Amino acid sequence: RVHLIPGFLDSEQADWMFEQLLHDLPWGQRTHIRQEGSFEEPRLTCWYGELPYTYSGITMQPNPNWHPVLALLKERIEALRGCTFNSLLCNLYRHEKDSVDWHSDDEPSLGTNPLIASLSLGATRNFEMRKKPSLEENGDYRFVERLRIPLDHGTLLMMEGATQEDWQHRVPKEYHSRAARINLTFRIIYPE
Repeated sequence: RVHLIPGFLDSEQADWMFEQLLHDLPWGQRTHIRQEGSFEEPRLTCWYGELPYTYSGITMQPNPNWHPVLALLKERIEALRGCTFNSLLCNLYRHEKDSVDWHSDDEPSLGTNPLIASLSLGATRNFEMRKKPSLEENGDYRFVERLRIPLDHGTLLMMEGATQEDWQHRVPKEYHSRAARINLTFRIIYPE
């Protein structure tokens, strides 16, 4: 299940929040280490939450000191959804060459059927989803169902149910010039 809420933040709110977060958050570039070598993530990230978070072999250390703007946004999204998030992965796409490749947010620490609330601030970027192929298709993604959702400034996207089990998503590189975009993904993390 995916719910799209355009205009969750009006443009004036979204503008000042974007500027504050762009300048105040402790953005860093993580390095992935694989058999074929290491590479830097093509975006900047930071983590908030009392527990660590591990994805793609990278562990984000606990950071319980929420920025006031993030705490405010967390409360607003929780009130809308009727739940309590305990963590947040922040992504900064600096320009059109920054991206995140196909993946599902299906780490064991997220539990079964995780709820992820994804808030976009800044430049519009395409969020793409593709259905995971059936067993009969042997991992062939050529003919699976695909969605492309332009995520505008102030838009909230909620992913829940079996979305992570059945679908992958990405933010691809773009060919046209793009200004910076911040994506805030509120989550519930469980101790491993």
